[in-house]
Amino acid sequence: MFEEVCKTIEEYELMDHNATVVVGVSGGPDSLALLHILHRLQSIYKLKIVAAHVDHMFRGEQSKEEMEFVLSFCRTLNIICEARQINVKAYAQKHRLNAQTAARECRYQFFQEMMEKYQAHFLALGHHGDDQIETILMRLVRGTVGKGLSGIPIKRSFAGGFIIRPLLWVTKTDIIQYCQEHKLNPRFDPSNEKDTYSRNRFRKYVLPFLKKENPKVHVHFQYFSELVAEDEQFLEELSIEKMNKVLERKTSSYVMMNLTEFKKLPSPLQRRVIHLILNYLFKGHRLTAVSSIHIEGIKKLIHQSHPSGMIDLPMGLKAIKSYETLNLTFEQHKPKPYRIQIEIPSVTNLPDGKKIICETFNGVPSYKSQDVFYLPQDQLVEPLIVRSRKAGDKIHVKGMNGTKKVKNIYIEKKIPIEKRDVWPIIEDGNGNILWIPLLKKSKYEVIDVTNQSYIVLQYKEQ
Repeated sequence: MFEEVCKTIEEYELMDHNATVVVGVSGGPDSLALLHILHRLQSIYKLKIVAAHVDHMFRGEQSKEEMEFVLSFCRTLNIICEARQINVKAYAQKHRLNAQTAARECRYQFFQEMMEKYQAHFLALGHHGDDQIETILMRLVRGTVGKGLSGIPIKRSFAGGFIIRPLLWVTKTDIIQYCQEHKLNPRFDPSNEKDTYSRNRFRKYVLPFLKKENPKVHVHFQYFSELVAEDEQFLEELSIEKMNKVLERKTSSYVMMNLTEFKKLPSPLQRRVIHLILNYLFKGHRLTAVSSIHIEGIKKLIHQSHPSGMIDLPMGLKAIKSYETLNLTFEQHKPKPYRIQIEIPSVTNLPDGKKIICETFNGVPSYKSQDVFYLPQDQLVEPLIVRSRKAGDKIHVKGMNGTKKVKNIYIEKKIPIEKRDVWPIIEDGNGNILWIPLLKKSKYEVIDVTNQSYIVLQYKEQ
């Protein structure tokens, strides 16, 4: 096993000479064997080794004894050892996490502190080939997609340096045998035997079957891991390039996608663009993984024939489709209805930042546009009001007999759902809708050479 680990370190360039390496040591066989191997390599690589141990305080005196064992083991090898007791149960309750997630967060926070304290460039962890098999299988069953499916990386960035895992090409059996040969006497955590945790169930019931089918199955899973990681790296770079053409607007809690551009992408890139956007939005929300269920749900919403729709996603995120726009947002507030009197003359600021400019005009109007409305002054019924829509709104459309529902106008003009509640509607003192800026004018706009006195309303988006 020692030769295999040395080969892995060299082949993957896991460490530099003269480096400081923090080693995560639980006292179990994996981390103890790793520490022992790095100690044997200390003179060859001229390493400074710092062991880092966390007592999660789950098992009282037993876990405290394990901490004392690690400290003693390090003293015999003349290795610096930093140990800390952390009340993980209290941390889990405070942050509303399960025990395993809380333990991992506490552990990695401590590791980062130790790297900063000793100016270490590497954090070595004892994950091995069996862990890789379990991780990939668990993620497959969970519906993980993208690079998360590649499992445990052999080297990745962390705390200004790198996490390295030199044992990924060896098995648990190899490690146990190494510990026996070198009389390391590791400690065993009894919680690893409980069926409570899904990883333990995979370890006890699935892994033995795979190993029986092929004792070298860990080699194939590690190869699969690296293959997927390489493919995903290439596809992610391509997806980022395409994503920038699809995004119209984004904040830390909101993304707007152009679906016309999105639908031009091949299906594999569509999935990856959605994945990238979800990872961006969920950053900081402690979601362990974006799954295929979330991605396929959004993809189905985008491609459905109905022009609008909405689905709920984890952590309160909503995906809202409206024609050729998709909004992904944590912002749950609905715009408040508004009703504002327009003075003559005046500039009226609307809740969405737009403006209605009201002026008087003498003469025959020559400029005609959907952003300007001319009301003959002798037909003015005050007060003029700008307001948000109401149920049942109808307008006497200019050039048409009868009335038309405002709702149908929004649909025909493909106005996104989230804009309909703030879109301005201008009405007179009798409640007649005079104008829906940019969309429809009413029959009350009459331009006549015999009438040369007008109220002019102009809609400004900026």
